[in-house]
Amino acid sequence: MSTTPVLSPLERSISTRLALVFALRMFGLFVVLPIFMPYANSLPIGHFPLLDVQSDHARAIAAGWAMGAYGLTQAFLYIPYGIASDNWGRKRIITIGLLIFAAGALWAAYADTVFSLACARALQGAGAVSSVVVAMVGDTTRPEVRTRAMAMVGMSIALTFALSLIVAPVLFASIGMHGVFILIAALALLAIGLVASIPLQQSATAISSATSLKAVLADAQQWRLNGGVFVLHAVQMAMWVVLPQRLNDLNMSHSASAWLYFAVILVSMGVMVPLIIRAEKHGKMQSVMALSIALVAVAQIGLALNVGGLAGIATALLLFFIGFNVLEATQPSLLSKLTHPATKGAAAGVYNTVQALGLFAGAAGGAWLNAHFSGYGLFLSTAALSGAWLWMHLSQPMAP
Repeated sequence: MSTTPVLSPLERSISTRLALVFALRMFGLFVVLPIFMPYANSLPIGHFPLLDVQSDHARAIAAGWAMGAYGLTQAFLYIPYGIASDNWGRKRIITIGLLIFAAGALWAAYADTVFSLACARALQGAGAVSSVVVAMVGDTTRPEVRTRAMAMVGMSIALTFALSLIVAPVLFASIGMHGVFILIAALALLAIGLVASIPLQQSATAISSATSLKAVLADAQQWRLNGGVFVLHAVQMAMWVVLPQRLNDLNMSHSASAWLYFAVILVSMGVMVPLIIRAEKHGKMQSVMALSIALVAVAQIGLALNVGGLAGIATALLLFFIGFNVLEATQPSLLSKLTHPATKGAAAGVYNTVQALGLFAGAAGGAWLNAHFSGYGLFLSTAALSGAWLWMHLSQPMAP
């Protein structure tokens, strides 16, 4: 009778610290979600290149760009960060990225126009260390337990998301947006201390940047994972363009909405764990991923139909987060298993670049779709994207 492989004490210790690093950084991105749009709408727009500030939808579009600006700069820097970490070490590059992220948060604390806020968010995005953290998880875990380590990171992100939505209104009321951004900078500095405490050796002989990037870009299987993470995060970000207002229309306060998110995420984690075990222990990675993509698509259809009031929204959110959490663990794990040890950073850089483009596309595109076609048009678009991803996954099975 086979036993389920478990994380060693060292693997668990390192994965826990890396999950905390991820959580501290992601808190800085998530905590602004329920309060960012109202705050941005309270500021003067300022000078926005290529935007007619006198148009009817100028404010909504400018705020959408400001919310998603960090995703755009991340998209340009994930690959350089990943390659640099392959050559100069994960810890050094993560520290540099977190310092830049903290500087962006400090700038945002003093921004007085939407344009200035967008620039500050763009600087935050320049601290694009997610790809390096993912590569470090791959460096420090065995292949047979890597999905579980990635799940630890994914669960930390999901819990951070839920908790940040709960505390965001409280923080905003007590210390204002200025104080929220100062707190974000302080947590980034705390994450640097965690990184310094992680024992890590360079896991492979570095190869030239051009060689590693060429190898990664030529891998068709990696590109399919990249396409999937683009859709997943574009859908996620587009949802939050509409959902806060939809819940507000149901007379739910920010606090009540946050507790709804928290409850849904906790339940989804309970469902995620057996799915992860089934995928890893029983070799059902492809079928579990297909189920998860289907759940994301069904959730978008439910949100487009907008039936059932609060219960309908809660059900759609539960389906979405089950699929989202499973995919956040299985996709990076599969990417790491498909990648040569010397190109892990470059591969994670490309993967996270496409993820960041998805975040930006979801925020900016979601704001545009909502302004022109309402929530119905937005969620039909995200349902179509999810359906196309599911078709691609089913039509071209991926090697385990």
